[in-house]
Amino acid sequence: MTVPAERAGAVLTVDLAAIVENWRRLGARLGKAACAAVVKADAYGLGAGAVAGALSAAGCADFFVAHVDEGIDLRAAFGAASRRIFVLNGTPAGTEADFVAAGLIPVVNTLGQLAGWRAHARAVGSRLPVALQVDSGMSRLGLPAADVAALAAGPSAFEGLSVVLVMSHLACADEPAHPANAMQRDAFRRLSAMLPAAPASLANSSGIFLGEAYHGDLARPGAALYGINPTPLQPNPMLPAVALAARVIQVRDVPAGTGVGYGHMAKAAGPARLATISLGYADGWPRNAAADAFLDGARLPFIGRVSMDSIILDATACPRPPREGDMVQLIGPGQTVDAVAHAAGTIGYEILTRLGTRFHRRYVGSPTSSLPGG
Repeated sequence: MTVPAERAGAVLTVDLAAIVENWRRLGARLGKAACAAVVKADAYGLGAGAVAGALSAAGCADFFVAHVDEGIDLRAAFGAASRRIFVLNGTPAGTEADFVAAGLIPVVNTLGQLAGWRAHARAVGSRLPVALQVDSGMSRLGLPAADVAALAAGPSAFEGLSVVLVMSHLACADEPAHPANAMQRDAFRRLSAMLPAAPASLANSSGIFLGEAYHGDLARPGAALYGINPTPLQPNPMLPAVALAARVIQVRDVPAGTGVGYGHMAKAAGPARLATISLGYADGWPRNAAADAFLDGARLPFIGRVSMDSIILDATACPRPPREGDMVQLIGPGQTVDAVAHAAGTIGYEILTRLGTRFHRRYVGSPTSSLPGG
């Protein structure tokens, strides 16, 4: 759904130039390793077509999605098969032909997926590319050590296939001192050595900051591209890439003691000016995120509960009283995605991916009318 700006209750601005700059900054840390882009979940809610188009134009050659239909949609946007698209969740049984038709590369996580992909290669009489994920210690996705050993003992395990990547995923990369990082790095090296020689990929956004020993041949940043801090408790090395502003739809003055919002969980401590904005949990704003809004740099705290379609702000101390139609900022210079996440007791990933479709979406920093084909 595309909502015209004049009718939208809120406006989500995505800075494609900032996303590209973040990709370049991450790439600069990688030395000889290449930098891919994770654009699953519609590029963390920001629009996979627009984001991948800008990154492709900047030189990014490898993209990762979670599901086959995400890959099909992205390939349709790219047109030509000049960019590799990897599907992290592998091949659901019966989808192998869909992968081939869209030029997608499955990230195989199980022996069953590998057998299905190998059988399809035999059926079509063509050598098919495959990425292998090994479980180095996260216990989520990937071939466990016993399965890797079984593959190593089977000379026909990769018949008809071309292994183009061996990868794994770090569980604790955002905690640099966590012993699991080194344990996973060593396990990944050991398991990779048992498989056909191929480029290696281990580092996610935070993993890039663990140093060269984790970089491999291809890093797979996601959240950091979109401005989420990959180095918690340290200054954010990434540029902010998202802004969210909501429209004031009513302003009222109330006397002391007035109940505010559902359940009257809040009451005006004194004579108060309240501003209601057109944004709520149906738009993806967490119901428990008691954060702030900003008008001309002045802070307007939330008061009362977040509703489905609206939030009430305490504008009593605002130097310039808000007016109906004003846009107040909820994500931007005054309040980052990570700050909103902290207020909600969650992570920035969840904040971005929950953002809904009722916003007017505005892209700045790069044309988005089409994606380059090569």
